[in-house]
Amino acid sequence: MTSTIEKLINELDSKAILLGDDVSQRPNFSYGQGSCPAKAIVRPANTDELSAILRICHQDKQTVVPWGGLTGLVNGISCTSEDIAISSERMSAIEHLDIEAGVMTVQAGVPLQKAQEFAAKHGWLFALDLGARGTATVGGAIATNAGGNSVVRYGMMRQQVLGMEVLLADGTVVSSMNEMLKNNAAYDIKQLFIGSEGTLGLISRAVIRLFPLPSAVQTAFVAVDSFSNLTTLLRTLGHKLEGKLSAFEVMWQSHYQLLVDDLKKHQAFLPTNYPYYVLIESSGADKQKEEEQFTQVLGELMEDDVIADAVLSQSGQQTTLLWEMRDDIEALVLSLHPPISFDISLPLRHMEQYVNQVTARLTKDFPDLRCVTFGHLGDGNIHFAMGPVHDKRAIEQVVYEYLAEFGGSISAEHGIGLDKKAYLQISRSPEEIAVMQTLKTALDPNGILNPGKVI
Repeated sequence: MTSTIEKLINELDSKAILLGDDVSQRPNFSYGQGSCPAKAIVRPANTDELSAILRICHQDKQTVVPWGGLTGLVNGISCTSEDIAISSERMSAIEHLDIEAGVMTVQAGVPLQKAQEFAAKHGWLFALDLGARGTATVGGAIATNAGGNSVVRYGMMRQQVLGMEVLLADGTVVSSMNEMLKNNAAYDIKQLFIGSEGTLGLISRAVIRLFPLPSAVQTAFVAVDSFSNLTTLLRTLGHKLEGKLSAFEVMWQSHYQLLVDDLKKHQAFLPTNYPYYVLIESSGADKQKEEEQFTQVLGELMEDDVIADAVLSQSGQQTTLLWEMRDDIEALVLSLHPPISFDISLPLRHMEQYVNQVTARLTKDFPDLRCVTFGHLGDGNIHFAMGPVHDKRAIEQVVYEYLAEFGGSISAEHGIGLDKKAYLQISRSPEEIAVMQTLKTALDPNGILNPGKVI
């Protein structure tokens, strides 16, 4: 047992530290894979305990890896046998909700779904939403600047954060628990840590901006026969729904056909012979007005042959089934095993050419590789899921080589972690990376925070 572990045991209560099999039974990689080799998992219950942990580790130059819900997809939570994992699982309290202002204060380990349900109970919407909502945490979403299904209307996680409490590598607590929408008093310190993946500091608490809970939500699943019509559909809905478009989730035929025809995991709401399918959601306050507007706009788009076929959800159950199909990442992973996934963004005008070029090249180079494409699209973000994978590096080089030509980003919403670190120069200039390294050195001089990740 190391002296650092002994110090932590003396500092914390018995529930705070896991050792031996309790550590190795936890995963070490994305998709719940692997066995964690860390020296220990330390689970603080509050800010004071987290501060004490970091103070000890900083003094001993003990490396730490921050853990949220372990739902990240770039191996940003992977440990070595030299690391200690710090989990936020015991910091899961919702501390306060200002019902008048729509502002909620939470600890970092609160699962997204818990925060969503608590806000909804009081008439407010916590806008960040993604398939792993039941496990992913608020702190993890902030640390990775998560995106999800509603970015087209509400923005990334960065746009949901009003204030934050962060602990520096030496345990110093930096409290910026601002509750105002407008606060222009010099540097906005919290922005340094949003999206930094635990490499600059560890998030302990946050103040979240909420939105009025929509009382009327309209959902449709439509088929489109060309990419040109796909972009026309997005543009038209953005204008004619008067800013109420809250989701525009696109499935290429490869995605929909796999889930419906091949795996038979989901209901065939529409025939599988169209090149594109879109899950559309619009939300507002007046049920009758919203329904009439939504139906009219979709009807006009069908008359103009922008939409080839459509199903309007008639019940909450049908809406749930549609979203379950879109969120069923587990089915993709299992069917493509061993898989590889990509989370990229690029200008919409280049997207069709890019996807076609990458798919054609990979199909030629790897005849047994299946390429599945889907994405949020309304925010320029698409995902590739591919498998079975026998040469990960070669596939990555194809995907990123073409992406560089179009000025895209290697990470739209999942972060960098370990998996994308080698390709960071595609999306960030040498000068930008140098600034990142300067910040890392200044804030974490002993290099203990999530070592080896991002840069």
